[in-house]
Amino acid sequence: MELTPLIAVHLSAAIAAVLLGPLALWARKGRTQRPVLHRAFGYAWTTLMLVTAITAIFIRDFNLPNVAGYTPIHLLIPVTLFGLFGAFWCLYRKNIVGHRLTMQSLYWSACVIAGGFTLLPNRYLGKLVWGQWLGWI
Repeated sequence: MELTPLIAVHLSAAIAAVLLGPLALWARKGRTQRPVLHRAFGYAWTTLMLVTAITAIFIRDFNLPNVAGYTPIHLLIPVTLFGLFGAFWCLYRKNIVGHRLTMQSLYWSACVIAGGFTLLPNRYLGKLVWGQWLGWI
C-alpha cells in the first residue's frame, strides 16, 4: 500500500479530527462555557469525521485478515456515521446529555481507539511512523 491522494485526505482529516475533538469538548466544560467556539469546533470536527468515514470506505487492505478488502477496523465506518446522526438527532430532540455522551464516545471510539489500531506495526500508518519516520522497526 502506498500514500495515495485518497489515503492522504483520509489521514489528514483523521489527524485534524483527533486534534480538534478535545477543543470542541473543552469549549462546553466548566463554569466558563463558550457556545460559539463549541459550535464552530463541533461542526468542523463533524465535517472531518464525515470525510474520514467516507474516504475509509474506499481504502481497502488485502494483506490483513479481510472480507473483500475490508478489515475489522472498517466496522467503525457505520459506527461513526450512525453516531454522528444520533448525536444530531439528540440535539434535534433537545437531549443535550445524549448528545454529549454520543459525541464523547464517538471521539474515544472513532478517533482514539481507531487511531491506536492504525499505529500497530503491521498497519500502513504504523509502518510509516515506526519504520520509516522513527526507524524503530
